[in-house]
Amino acid sequence: MKLSKRQRQPLLKEKIEENPFITDDTLAEEFKVSVQTIRLDRLELNIPEVRERIKHVAKQQYDTVKALPIEEVIGEVIDLELDKHAISILDIKNEHVFSRTGIARGHHLFAQANSLAVAVINDELALTASAAVSFKSQVKVGERVVAKAKVTKINDTRTIVEVQSYVEQVLVFKGTFSMFREEINTGEEAD
Repeated sequence: MKLSKRQRQPLLKEKIEENPFITDDTLAEEFKVSVQTIRLDRLELNIPEVRERIKHVAKQQYDTVKALPIEEVIGEVIDLELDKHAISILDIKNEHVFSRTGIARGHHLFAQANSLAVAVINDELALTASAAVSFKSQVKVGERVVAKAKVTKINDTRTIVEVQSYVEQVLVFKGTFSMFREEINTGEEAD
């Protein structure tokens, strides 16, 4: 049964608060209305489009990337706590896919995960020493990949970073990166 505008709008607002990265297309499918109806609802509710919501979340980042310029990170970093965790998003466009199939080339998914593993390191120099990766599902043009990096181990010169990438809630890529770093920042001052 189709919801009335009065019923739909509070639910729409709630959905967007739960997941600020949800697209108008996904919302339209969920509520069984047109994308234009979702846009009109958002306008009435003063909810910005997904790009603006992402930028707002990105401004709330805890830290800034140290190991490379932010523009060299593949995807858009939306959350970062150095030596702990990071999240980036990558919208798959025509330049990321094979022209015949519309399926994303694996090196773009790897590059997003690898650059996020570098970005999460709290050091001026961070390099990938080794990586064990697996591609779990194909990604198609028009889909949004959310990569989540988590630092699992830090020792003298290596940091282990696990990255999992998702489209919607489906795991599409998984990688464990052994990252070389120059120094370990323990947060304590040297004597």
